Amino acid sequence: MTRRSPVTADEAARLLAPVDRLAMPLGPGQPPAFLAALGRRTDWQALTVFSALLTELYPLFAQKGVELRSGFFGPAERALRAAGHSVAFVPGDFRRFAKIARQLEPRVVATAAAPPDASGRVSLSLHAGALVEEIRAASRDPERLLVVETSPHFPRTFGLPPEHPHSLALDEIDVWIASDAAPAELPDTAPGPEEVAIARHVASFVARDATLQVGIGGIPNAVVELLAKTGEGAYGVHSEMFTTGLMRLHEAGRVRNAKGLFDGHSIATFAMGSRALYDWLDGNGSVRFLPVDVVNDPALIARNAQMVSINGALAVDLFGQVVADTIDGRQFSGIGGHEDFLAGIGASPEGRSLVCLPATFLAGGQRRSRIVPALAPGAVVTSPRHQLDVVVTEFGAAELAGRTVGERARALAEIAHPDEREGLRAAAREIDRLGVLPGRAGA
Repeated sequence: MTRRSPVTADEAARLLAPVDRLAMPLGPGQPPAFLAALGRRTDWQALTVFSALLTELYPLFAQKGVELRSGFFGPAERALRAAGHSVAFVPGDFRRFAKIARQLEPRVVATAAAPPDASGRVSLSLHAGALVEEIRAASRDPERLLVVETSPHFPRTFGLPPEHPHSLALDEIDVWIASDAAPAELPDTAPGPEEVAIARHVASFVARDATLQVGIGGIPNAVVELLAKTGEGAYGVHSEMFTTGLMRLHEAGRVRNAKGLFDGHSIATFAMGSRALYDWLDGNGSVRFLPVDVVNDPALIARNAQMVSINGALAVDLFGQVVADTIDGRQFSGIGGHEDFLAGIGASPEGRSLVCLPATFLAGGQRRSRIVPALAPGAVVTSPRHQLDVVVTEFGAAELAGRTVGERARALAEIAHPDEREGLRAAAREIDRLGVLPGRAGA
């Protein structure tokens, strides 16, 4: 059915069956009023939902008969799972979300968008991501339902038409909800001393004409804030996520986007940050939103001039294996585009990929090292050792690419917390001598 006039969120929610399948984009692409309305229904028997990075603790996902399959955990997924609700992680990087969604065969696809413009087109606003083709496929299929929720609080953003229009015509939408819901915001907090120290080390790897990718979290934001305040370059942006920090880089006049690919535009597949960021993005053609299979394509990443990626991690062992999405084997976040940028930059002659983490963390009131001799049994590796280029803590940077196993281990030991270094140096010597730690298979 084609809805040229908007309906209420509750009217739209009634169009789902008690047994149904729903797919939605990650985070800021989720339709808030529609999800709230689905949570007011209590007759679910088997509703399966695929999405990622929930932006709220929606009551829908605490109901019996509702299963959430998430490709990226945030605070909401962790809380829901801890409370015993049906929330499960689906391993896959961001580019694979499209395939995961197709495998679910969702009858209903729903997304947030900006209000229609004068020509009757709605911008997909803060998210292009992985579900663009599913959105269009649902629109074309009379047996499926495309639900689009528009709100004046979602900015009107742009793609690169005609191939990537980042918009829909009203007559392509089955069910149109006009709401007053606002997108979720990320708190804009000042970086701490560890983050500032890490940012200073990272800045030394950023060339004056570098193309930047930044991940989610305090450390990538601290780096961009530092470049905005003290950098002397004219950078490009090719980043899975567009952040408040990247906006400030634009505002400081530090973005030229002469990067050899999509010149003149900052490229992203979704944006999340402050209200100021959303207001700045509204109608701003300097940032273009493209599907994740374009933005995160390693072959395209490698073509950007002086590509630099800045991402976080939770632990690194002396072999260079990275744990970035689990803590003690429990799902904490997700894989995202971490691997794609490591792989793309690995094929780039001048690119640098930086994995950043504080040297220690507190657990049960005790300080523990994030750089460890070897990962604990049951640890889940996010990135294998051969992908790593540079690891950065507040104590320095360890360049790993092209180094032997022993050289890498020694370099990592030197950027650990001073109290941890002697033990790590001893482990590094054993790795250099044996190729593995004592007691490991093959020693």
